Amino acid sequence: MNDKIGNTFSDIYAFYYKKSFFFAKSYVHDDLAAEDIASESLIRLWEKLKIEAIDYVEPLLLTILKNKALDYLKHEEVKRTAFESMTDWHHFELSTRISTLEACNPDEIFSEEVESIVRETLDLLPEQTRRIFLLSRFGNKSNKEIAEEMKISIKGVEYHISKALKVLRVSLKDYLPLFYFYFYIKF
Repeated sequence: MNDKIGNTFSDIYAFYYKKSFFFAKSYVHDDLAAEDIASESLIRLWEKLKIEAIDYVEPLLLTILKNKALDYLKHEEVKRTAFESMTDWHHFELSTRISTLEACNPDEIFSEEVESIVRETLDLLPEQTRRIFLLSRFGNKSNKEIAEEMKISIKGVEYHISKALKVLRVSLKDYLPLFYFYFYIKF
């Protein structure tokens, strides 16, 4: 080991820390990251020096610093790419919601096509499920009132309404916002 450095980790740290820090900072442009890279590199150098005698310490230290700085920068690039991807997806999703809402025509809500889909879907349901759903959503009856009228439990009413909603949600997939507006929540 170099005689002017000393033999302890403290000696190595004191002699090489500033050089290591400024080298790392010149590439990573972040003080905290440069501190970590410098400290980790000096620890790595110390571990190597404990195992074997090294004639040229500085080239080894520079290699360790270079590799740690490269790892950091590559990791930052992955984070930036992921962030850009998420930003692009969010922008696309937001644009889609805006254009969908702008294209929403209240007249279409009551179009014959939507009414036909609802009617055909309800016709496919079992009689009891259809009747309970109609009483709930179009008859404005509470689950308790329907349960009493149909002579079933409130849980049974909830089951049939849920079953009808699932089928309607699939049938009206192209009109999903309308589905939620009209059928999903009952006040």
